Amino acid sequence: MKRSYRLLITSIAAAGLLAACGNNAEENNGGADNAENNTQENNEADNAADNNGDEEAAEEDLSGELVVYSSRNEQFVDELLNKFEEDTGVEVQALHEAEPLQIQEEAGNVQADVFISNDVGGLEYLNQEGLLAESDPENIDTIDEQYRADNNEWVALSTRARGFIYNKDMIDEEDVPTRMEDLFEESYADVENGYAITRGGNGGMIGNVSALRYEWGDERTQEWVEAIQENASGIFEGHGDIRRAVGSGEHAFGLVNNYYYHQQLEEPTDNNVGFVYTDQEEDEMGAIVNAAGAGLVEGGPNQENAEAFMDWVLEEENQLAFVGDSLEVPINEDLDPPFEDAVPFSELHVQDMPLRELGDYFQDTRQLIEDAGLDLELR
Repeated sequence: MKRSYRLLITSIAAAGLLAACGNNAEENNGGADNAENNTQENNEADNAADNNGDEEAAEEDLSGELVVYSSRNEQFVDELLNKFEEDTGVEVQALHEAEPLQIQEEAGNVQADVFISNDVGGLEYLNQEGLLAESDPENIDTIDEQYRADNNEWVALSTRARGFIYNKDMIDEEDVPTRMEDLFEESYADVENGYAITRGGNGGMIGNVSALRYEWGDERTQEWVEAIQENASGIFEGHGDIRRAVGSGEHAFGLVNNYYYHQQLEEPTDNNVGFVYTDQEEDEMGAIVNAAGAGLVEGGPNQENAEAFMDWVLEEENQLAFVGDSLEVPINEDLDPPFEDAVPFSELHVQDMPLRELGDYFQDTRQLIEDAGLDLELR
């Protein structure tokens, strides 16, 4: 890692400085002091040599490659992985748009070292299937226990909440839905240009539906999925498509994660948008939240580099690099959100559900969505 190179240079510089000091002492203090200083100089040189050997070994440990599977947006992950390469010299091979089930399918011939997911449900599902490995990363205590697996098989680093981005030129804030269950109402299909959702296979939608299953049960949740499939005017591949469509007036509002609203505000045009967090009244369930993070794949071909990656990504500057340009909120409360106007989670009424619970629902949620016909449909 980069700090290894710095320590190596520091050790060599320190040895040279001590040697210089020893020579000055020899000139000023005579033979007895010479012997003492020479002994000290030799000890320091031996220590520096030992340190050099340790750092060279550490450098060797970080040679080779790291294979990363990711279901997170490629533009955010690439910057993170490029930084890891620059800091450590490890060559990263990345497979983007990877699904958790791909890790499961390759269990007999493991290809990936690390899985980066936009959905804690997918990470915890893999963990429950025994496909992630225990770890003890440095700096792990900066992440609250509720945002990591019991034995740190996965660690979440950034979080977001669900809600409705809306076009202020097309719909007033008071006419935007304020609860998830409002989308049962057919009247929202009649607003100007209608509303937009993602397809059912999208990670954010899977987490959304899993949270509703936890809150409502399966029958009512499936009715909700069927309702939004019927009433939505647009069904898109991803949330970025929705934010742009709402910003340009193609649709009046759309169901997204809050950081997509942050991203649209940063656009030079089509940025007259607002955002409504759902279910914020005291007697309502609270905003649905999810998180993005990384897990160690059990039996990965480059285990030492994978463990080094987990140590590296938990350094605070790299926790912020994980958030990157996504404009999500860091889970580490000691870190300021990159988007200064983001609403702190402490100010939101959020759903009372441990994020690990999403793993219990992950697989069945995919089946429920498929049964409702929303899985692959786009319009």
